[in-house]
Amino acid sequence: MTEKVLMSGNGAVGEAAIQAGCRHYFGYPITPQNELTAYMAERLGELGGVFIQSESELAAINMVFGASAAGARAMTSSSSPGISLKQEGISYIAGAELPCVIVNVMRAGPGLGDITPSQADYFQAVKGGGHGDYRLITIGPASVQELYDWTARAFYLADKYRNPVMILGDGFLGQMMEPLEIRKIKELKLPPKTWALTGAKGRRANIIRTLMLKVGELEEHNKKIQNKYRRIEKELVEYEAVLTDDAEIILVAYGMCARICKESVFLLRKEGIKAGLIRPITLWPYPSAIIRKISNNVRYVLTVEMSAGQMVEDVKLAVLGRCPVYFYGRMGGGVPTSEEIVNRIKELEVQRHKGTKKKE
Repeated sequence: MTEKVLMSGNGAVGEAAIQAGCRHYFGYPITPQNELTAYMAERLGELGGVFIQSESELAAINMVFGASAAGARAMTSSSSPGISLKQEGISYIAGAELPCVIVNVMRAGPGLGDITPSQADYFQAVKGGGHGDYRLITIGPASVQELYDWTARAFYLADKYRNPVMILGDGFLGQMMEPLEIRKIKELKLPPKTWALTGAKGRRANIIRTLMLKVGELEEHNKKIQNKYRRIEKELVEYEAVLTDDAEIILVAYGMCARICKESVFLLRKEGIKAGLIRPITLWPYPSAIIRKISNNVRYVLTVEMSAGQMVEDVKLAVLGRCPVYFYGRMGGGVPTSEEIVNRIKELEVQRHKGTKKKE
């Protein structure tokens, strides 16, 4: 029987990690994700797992490296400035092809910023915030239930592809409470972790490293992980489409912004404006193909973000000039309202109508 509870987004991530078999968590406090750290401290204590509040974010991500190298399901979480500090370790983990889950409950920035919600870490997550050619599988949930479901799935994806997975939320999503179904996690078949550092008795020793000094060795390693990234792009792209079949205008947004945009779509429809929504769920790999396909049939696309405009670059790359791409964003903790988005669409409609009149 499925248990239904009222839980915060941060709590949902923690419970999903527990249900997925995570017994190793390493983190350092920072708002607005502290409830997740506290949740893991309590639950792992009950279950005899390993919880360490490290001396710093750098230490936490390197503890994840060690636990993952030993074959454990490991997780860390932080918020924007803390994730910045973890970037070197994330690059090492990606280079070593180790599975782990990293949670970023974004806060406003740049710099220390404040604890209000933001989506300004998109570039850092999907373009690689650390050094080298690497990719994080990046998920942008839009509800407490999705935080639970995708966190549980993230551990599977991390093991399947031997790659770190980032859950990218924001302070709003992490701290708000919604009804949550705590679903039993279905065990999916995974290859055995024959690469793990579990001792070498009776077999050849495993070596996990990112230092490769022989001429050409590192290039071959890079080619191997790039081939893996191309496979992930083919196998793992998820999105939500809302009223797109007859849409003349498409909104593109993820996470909390997508929820606000969905309401805007319904408000616009009431006024006779045929709007639709594409919500990328996987932020890397990005659902470029569906956005490209839809852009052939719409007048324009409006991307909405809680940033100065980051994902909009991926939207433009997907559209490739087939139609205009406009942007509406709020920064520094500002959250767009559905009315603001509706008004932005009406402004664009007026501008485009004037442009058409001039051409006539």
